[in-house]
Amino acid sequence: MWAIRGTMKKVQGVPLLEPIVTHWKRVETFRAFPEDVLIATYPKAGTTWIQEIVDLIFNHGDAEKARRAPLHIRMPFLEMTAPDPTFSGITLLEKMQPPRIIKTHLPIQLIPNTFWEAGCKVIYVARNPKDTVVSYFNFERMNLITPEPGPWPQYLDKFMKGQLGWGSWSDHVKGYWREKERKQILYLFYEDMKETPAKGIRQIADFLGQQLSEDIVSNIVQMTTFAAMRENPMANYSTVPDTIFDRKASDFLRKGEVGDWQNHFSPEENAAFEEHYIKAMAGCNIPFRFSLPEQ
Repeated sequence: MWAIRGTMKKVQGVPLLEPIVTHWKRVETFRAFPEDVLIATYPKAGTTWIQEIVDLIFNHGDAEKARRAPLHIRMPFLEMTAPDPTFSGITLLEKMQPPRIIKTHLPIQLIPNTFWEAGCKVIYVARNPKDTVVSYFNFERMNLITPEPGPWPQYLDKFMKGQLGWGSWSDHVKGYWREKERKQILYLFYEDMKETPAKGIRQIADFLGQQLSEDIVSNIVQMTTFAAMRENPMANYSTVPDTIFDRKASDFLRKGEVGDWQNHFSPEENAAFEEHYIKAMAGCNIPFRFSLPEQ
């Protein structure tokens, strides 16, 4: 295990892991090509799920092609840098030829300009903040390269203040929402994808210009269920060593549910969060859902 957990520094006021900031020039000057596709999310908004769906769409549901390598190799993490080149997304991307599927958690103002200049397609996934923060908390308990999360009440407070990695959740989701018409951004909701995954997969395929039969869509739905991905070593991050992920603290793919926040928020925390949410989202009517109808 790591003797010392990671620390944060800031880029344009946004807290990021120190190695990202140290090598920020590489990210800022990254060259995107028109064929590249960017998958953007705030952390713990279904990123892994959407990555697997997009890869299967481009491979027309061919499970073997999607198992060619772990996710972080197939679709590198743009801003992530690490001493080990297999975990340094920017290093992998610099060696890859387009078209590339690229993952990022960066808020829209920090996306390298070459993505917009090249006219790249961007898929953004937003998840309601209550489930996001619960998932983020459990992830940072097990992710030994991030700062120690501390106790839940203090962590929730840091989330509301925008002090966690990649900054303010509300600024993040609002930034992409406001630019979705002007730029090539497909804005999806995690909750919608959970409720009607086939519809979401068809939306993504249409956006990417990929024609899929109903059988292929159905197969992709089955291959990207939470249970299927949890058992897939090329998607569940089981190849990441225990020196990085402490799996005794939490699983990487933990629950993947809508509404699990209700098992974590006290009534007092929920009331305080609701007050914060109303202020943070004022003037930007994004239709988030905090639960789904009973199936």
